[in-house]
Amino acid sequence: MSGTDHRQDEGWQGPTPAIILVKPQMGENIGAAARAMWNFGLDRMRLVAPRDGWPNHKAIALASGAGRVLDQIQVSETTAAATKDFNYIFATTARKRDLTKVVMSPERAMEKAHELIASGQKVGILFGPERAGLANEDIVHANAFISVPVNPAFASLNLAQSVLLLAYEWRRLAGAVPEAFDLSKSRYAEAGEVQAFMRHLEGRLDEVGFFFPPDKRISMLENLNNMFSRLDLTDADVRTLHGVIKAIAERRHGPLAGED
Repeated sequence: MSGTDHRQDEGWQGPTPAIILVKPQMGENIGAAARAMWNFGLDRMRLVAPRDGWPNHKAIALASGAGRVLDQIQVSETTAAATKDFNYIFATTARKRDLTKVVMSPERAMEKAHELIASGQKVGILFGPERAGLANEDIVHANAFISVPVNPAFASLNLAQSVLLLAYEWRRLAGAVPEAFDLSKSRYAEAGEVQAFMRHLEGRLDEVGFFFPPDKRISMLENLNNMFSRLDLTDADVRTLHGVIKAIAERRHGPLAGED
């Protein structure tokens, strides 16, 4: 299928979700994903610790006209750093996970993405490495899963196919999404704000010896991170949670102000 009118490059779209490729292994896949994105008007890509570094000449060759996407790529060393300024994050997965989250179809996920972006929120979509997919340490930063109803006997989609599927659903639903909900008095917390709260919580829990036995610390933290990331917290919620933890900590060390 071909046909390109470069006169239409500008002015036919508004804000879109960002595609976040976590530890991509091949430059060719980055380029093919960029091409799939730009076919449907998505131009915001982020890379987390690309195996072969960035920039990558193989990605440029495969992008085939989607240089605009590659020119704006942001690179981070960790998923936490790559997602800290997003209000809502989807994680794509093709297999059952032991972390509980809302699971959405590609269509429903892109409906929600439209609603969120129309309300001024920033949305990211995580895609894992080609061979293994996303690890739990990446998934804990997501609010919801996107699961594709593929053939269970052959469930593997390559990276560019997965990106193409979501980009297509985004574009198909443009102009056909219900009116966005009202977030005029608040907004979803950015991932970085939730991460800061989790550091605060972790420090307080360390003080009381919560992480026991020590060899369970990582899994306990993953479960806590996962629990809070799926709650769709607003910025006001996060401020309240900080206050709750601070009040509990102060109460442990002495009476609250005004008490005898």
